Amino acid sequence: MNDFNATVINEFRSNGGHVDTAGFGKNLVLLHTVGAKSGEPRISPLFALPDDGSWLIIGSYAGSPKAPAWVHNLRAHPESVAVEAPADNGVARHDTQVSEIDGDHWEAAWQKFIEASEQFLKYTETAQGRQFPIFRLTPTS
Repeated sequence: MNDFNATVINEFRSNGGHVDTAGFGKNLVLLHTVGAKSGEPRISPLFALPDDGSWLIIGSYAGSPKAPAWVHNLRAHPESVAVEAPADNGVARHDTQVSEIDGDHWEAAWQKFIEASEQFLKYTETAQGRQFPIFRLTPTS
């Protein structure tokens, strides 16, 4: 885990899910996955949008032409995904059901990300035509 992620994770857990670093505020979850190749547990702090009792997350990777590692982990082991999210009394951990959004639903979800931050639209300038994967994380616990 890099120093930036460690800083964000510590701030998230210390401040009840609120993160001032990089302007995340309460729009952050900690995604728990299992490494696609290593089988090791991984934690990724991600911008997330609450959506009808679920969270939407996007594999923008700051506009990189390749998908972030957590996307591969999520696809390889969708049964092993959990999130830590802001809750009334701090932070709560939830096991989740994962679904990748595609087709007509992708465009609607993409619009939500653009409305939340125009930075996502700017990321398309460097992504070399890559369509960012969007996932819905629905709590099961």
